[in-house]
Amino acid sequence: MDKYIVIVAGGRGTRMGGGIPKQFLPLCHKPILMHTIERLAAAEPQARLIVVLPGDQCDEWHRLCQEHGYCRSHTVVEGGSDRFHSVLNALRLVPDGVLVAIHDGVRPLVGESVVREAFATAERCGAAIPVMPVTESLREVGADDRSHAVERSRYRNVQTPQTFVSTLLKRAYEAPCRPEFTDDASVYEAAGHEVTLIEGNRENIKITFRQDLMLAEILLSDTAPQDAIAQ
Repeated sequence: MDKYIVIVAGGRGTRMGGGIPKQFLPLCHKPILMHTIERLAAAEPQARLIVVLPGDQCDEWHRLCQEHGYCRSHTVVEGGSDRFHSVLNALRLVPDGVLVAIHDGVRPLVGESVVREAFATAERCGAAIPVMPVTESLREVGADDRSHAVERSRYRNVQTPQTFVSTLLKRAYEAPCRPEFTDDASVYEAAGHEVTLIEGNRENIKITFRQDLMLAEILLSDTAPQDAIAQ
């Protein structure tokens, strides 16, 4: 099956404490988004790449590509009012009967083997979601602000790329957006489908805060093993 990768890059950078959209922040001398695209393209060289950006960031992205001499082939799509509608806009360019992976633009450290396994599992099972075990204690807080401990072995941290047979995902995205749609898997499950969990990689962090950017710099440096992260 043909493969598509949708890279959703809609961040504004407010939690990073600066005015630069976080996907454009420099990481080892080039924007985070370029690292993300390169990692995905290395894992699946034949996949077609679609980058989703807010409309007011498209010109800046083209300028950055010129500045860095960046010529990796990809299609830029204008995003929507939220992540749901941004993915929906990209899926309009994805045909039925292919595999499509949806990945966060600020996850530049996804393991290439995770990307390949996600596609292989989605082709067999319909959908694949990379996850990692929860390593810290968890508490559930109720409406009255009282809390109780929960068994962490029953929970997983969810990563991307979340990968699907496109026909099923596109039909799922025909539903109206709902608050509980926090990722593509939740949209897919609401349509009555099941997802298959695969093992992610711990260094596949989502760069949200300044400390995440500092960690990514270390992991991408020449002195850090590509597939290792401090535990």
